[in-house]
Amino acid sequence: MELWYTEKQTDSYGITAKIKETYVSEQTEFQKLDMIETEEFGTMLVLDGMVMTTDKDEFVYHEMVAHPALYTHPNPEHVLVVGGGDGGVIREILKHPQVKKAVLVDIDGKVIEYSKKYLPNIAGGLDDPRVEVIVNDGFMHIHDHKNEYDVVMVDSTEPVGPAVNLFTRGFYQGIYDALKEDGIFVAQTDNPWFNSELIASVNRDVKEVFPIVRVYWANVPTYPSGLWTFTMGSKKHDPLLVDESSIPELDTKYYSPRLHKAAFVLPKFVEDLVK
Repeated sequence: MELWYTEKQTDSYGITAKIKETYVSEQTEFQKLDMIETEEFGTMLVLDGMVMTTDKDEFVYHEMVAHPALYTHPNPEHVLVVGGGDGGVIREILKHPQVKKAVLVDIDGKVIEYSKKYLPNIAGGLDDPRVEVIVNDGFMHIHDHKNEYDVVMVDSTEPVGPAVNLFTRGFYQGIYDALKEDGIFVAQTDNPWFNSELIASVNRDVKEVFPIVRVYWANVPTYPSGLWTFTMGSKKHDPLLVDESSIPELDTKYYSPRLHKAAFVLPKFVEDLVK
């Protein structure tokens, strides 16, 4: 008998993967957590029925959350990741020698625990001495740490369950206050095929808080539609003005100096959403 996992991305469309083994299927204090081994994408972390990351394509998302902002900021020494308990964004942050401290705040300690066990290639950086891991509400952490961070990255699920507050104007204002005077913020902002209104509303809210707002995109096969957007808010530094020749070649598989500005060139229907 074959066993398949399907994520219903709308009421009439989904993505499906053949399962080899189920490692974890647990209702945590905050969400339904599944860790499964798939034939096509390797180990897959699923939260509340939504694919969060997989062995095969995780590098795209994690690199694109981390590197555009870190190469836009001239000296990112103190970085915060809200969510991201799988550790992938932290792993990419640690590739930047300027970073003196990276703080991870995830509300669900079970995500961290099982990622370390079943996704070691992703979560391996969580034990690095430059990293502080805090199991707590990221929304509250932001409001309790003013003028502290150079870069804040929001690696959240879609706006359901514990992540609902991470898509509000009040949260973006809190991030602004938590950033230093030249700080930068970046968040994943879903896909334009099935969730266009979210992209538009987040863009409006972030523009009310940050003077510089840019949207960029990447291809992540296991996310709804594969076309995934990110929104960057900056107090001073514009990612479009970065000198690409100053970006070193990193140990990456997706992000590159040549891709830095190219990622901000949006398909016209996405461009129209964020005008």
